[in-house]
Order: sequence, then structure tokens, then C-alpha cells
Amino acid sequence: MIRITVVSDTHRDFDAFYDIVTDNLHSDMFIHLGDGENEFDDVRNIYPQKAFLFVRGNNDWGDAPVCRTFTYGGHKFYLTHGHSFDRHSIHSFISATAKANECDVALFGHTHIPFYETIDGIHVFNPGSASSPRGRSEPSYGVITINDNGILKFEHRIYEK
Repeated sequence: MIRITVVSDTHRDFDAFYDIVTDNLHSDMFIHLGDGENEFDDVRNIYPQKAFLFVRGNNDWGDAPVCRTFTYGGHKFYLTHGHSFDRHSIHSFISATAKANECDVALFGHTHIPFYETIDGIHVFNPGSASSPRGRSEPSYGVITINDNGILKFEHRIYEK
């Protein structure tokens, strides 16, 4: 079984990202979907033996890509923060972009609201925000598991500060 921990929008909250990584050290990979490049770099340096991926958000100023694709566990993932998509139709635009890139999973942040839905065959997932949730949501992050048969499971977890 493969386990991926997904975080977004920590906005300089080192403790939130550090706590989530530390609580999920059994994960195979950690993905940060932007607006948290400083804490991402700091935590990645604490755990150099772990696999980390990052995409740049609208509040990040480094040279990380704003989107990327990768294949893992038999699935192709599209990662983006989401700020370059129209906020009112973000889910459909992200699923269409993922499909155009031959991905079956699309991960995004930016809205600070947890979300999961399969749209046109694409698993579209937002972990929410661990430090500044919106829309009546609680501080959250995501865990994706891929079982030995390649079946995906998406889960939102509450981050308790």
C-alpha cells in the first residue's frame, strides 16, 4: 500500500506543516500544494530521507513550478495550487486540465476548503487548509492511499492544533 499526505495553504505556519509531517512519517510521500514555501523548505530539510513535492501558490515567490505532473502507484497526478483557475468553476477547469495532461488525479489548494469529487473520470481533491480554513471547514489536510490493486482512497483529516 502507498500512502501520500497532501497539504496546502499553511501560509507560514511552520508548526502546522511540521506537525502533519511528523504525525504521518509512515507516508511514502508528502505533497504541498502551495502557499507555504518557507515551511515546506524547512520541514523538507528536517526529513531529507522523505519524498516531498511542492507547487508554487500565489503567495510563494520562489522558482517552484505552478503545476506539475508525476506518475506514482500506477496513477498519473496533476498538481496545482489553483490560483490561475476561475474560482467559480475551478473544479471543472482543473479536471479538464488534468484530463488534457492524461492524468487521473488532480490535486489543488487555494480555496482553503476541503473538496473531493470524481469529475469526468478524474479524481479532484483539495485537502483544505491546515492553518486558515474557510467556508465553515475545520483545519485539515488529506491522505491518499493506493492499495495493492491500484485502488485510490481519498480522506480528509482534521488538523488539531
